[in-house]
Amino acid sequence: MRLTALTGSLLLGLLSAHSANAASIYAGQAKAAAVCSQCHGIKTPSAEAPFPPLAGRDADYLKTALKQYRDKTRKSDIMNAIAGSLSDDDISNVAMYYAKLKP
Repeated sequence: MRLTALTGSLLLGLLSAHSANAASIYAGQAKAAAVCSQCHGIKTPSAEAPFPPLAGRDADYLKTALKQYRDKTRKSDIMNAIAGSLSDDDISNVAMYYAKLKP
């Protein structure tokens, strides 16, 4: 009985973590579509924009860059304004979403 309860708790924890991770990726996808994709695209940048594609980039790099833009320690008028509206959760979700994409 005790082993079953422990196994059940472990399984429930893993499913919860998976659900939270999936929810974060979906939230990142929605935010990327609304905010980032106009310039950076989803897998490739917009045809006429000189912005780098973000698909497949390292999540930690993206988080750091977005936080620096938000805090204005990394300068870009466009990115400082856009990232200024992002919460820590938004930044994590967008970074996780783009990192999961294949370029």
